[in-house]
Amino acid sequence: MRWDNLTDGPGTTANAGALFGAGSVVTRTFDTPEFRGITFHEIRARSVLNRVPGASRMPFEWTVNPYRGCSHACVYCFARKTHSYLDLDTGIGFDSQIVVKTNAPELLRRELASSRWTGAHIAMGTNVDCYQRAEGRYRLMPGIIEALTERANPFSILTKGTLILRDLPLLQQAADVADVGISVSVGFTDTALWRTVEPGTPSPAARLAAVRALTDAGIECGVLMAPVIPFLGDSPEQLRATVRAVAESGATSVTPLVLHLRPGAREWFTAWLRAHHPHLVERYERMYAGGSYAPTWYQRQITRQVHELAAEFGIGPSRQAAARRVAVLERPAEPAPAGPTQLSLL
Repeated sequence: MRWDNLTDGPGTTANAGALFGAGSVVTRTFDTPEFRGITFHEIRARSVLNRVPGASRMPFEWTVNPYRGCSHACVYCFARKTHSYLDLDTGIGFDSQIVVKTNAPELLRRELASSRWTGAHIAMGTNVDCYQRAEGRYRLMPGIIEALTERANPFSILTKGTLILRDLPLLQQAADVADVGISVSVGFTDTALWRTVEPGTPSPAARLAAVRALTDAGIECGVLMAPVIPFLGDSPEQLRATVRAVAESGATSVTPLVLHLRPGAREWFTAWLRAHHPHLVERYERMYAGGSYAPTWYQRQITRQVHELAAEFGIGPSRQAAARRVAVLERPAEPAPAGPTQLSLL
């Protein structure tokens, strides 16, 4: 494993970009059913606030990621490439070798207190899920939310993890003093598809139940309908079932996002496709021949269908219970990766 380029340890030249000290990595395994086969690398990070690259189209400039790697094991996860920066495998290694920034809450509290910090919006869950299974043991998010609340700092969380409900009282307190945005990712409700492409996640039904619990508690929660998977989760019947379920959950918005396959994720997803749906490999090669994103016409087609279904099921501004919206997202041509920076979700 290559820690050297990310550390600044004894006997080395000072590295201003070091993420943690060379002697601060502790590796642990836990022989419990929920963590069997997973290795945790506990580190003392030097910084927890990450600036989003200037070329990103994200509406925020800063992120916090308490973990690297993700036991959700989604075969399409765009963040897989980040594991290669540590010489870790972007396939099974990404799913089972989890880096834990154990000092994330205290570090964030210190960074927010800096005179240089201006109170910008902070996004979480945009790289790997901050409510993956590891959070059940390490409990980093309560301290992170408390640090943000103390400074009335606006933030947002995107997750597939129902563990977020554990922190509902903290989220309510934060929402009293700052803008808080919560989104849950549910790309489809097909349980057979879920079991194969998102094997480490709570079921779509469980995630939508979490949306209902959040909205019932007064926390507005949108659904990122992501990914819409071509040829496997994009039939009119599947889209209708998903949007209907989202509407029934009380979500404040639904935002469709078509599958994108960046380097690192593309190879792993293609291997999965060959094993489970070999007849689709050539169709995917044609659809993604131009790069990581599906053709614009296809993205617009999916967006239009979701718009129409959202209107049919009452997810829109006309619904009196809440102001609701369906965002339109189109994928741009992507720049060549420049190095180990914070990746953007879109």
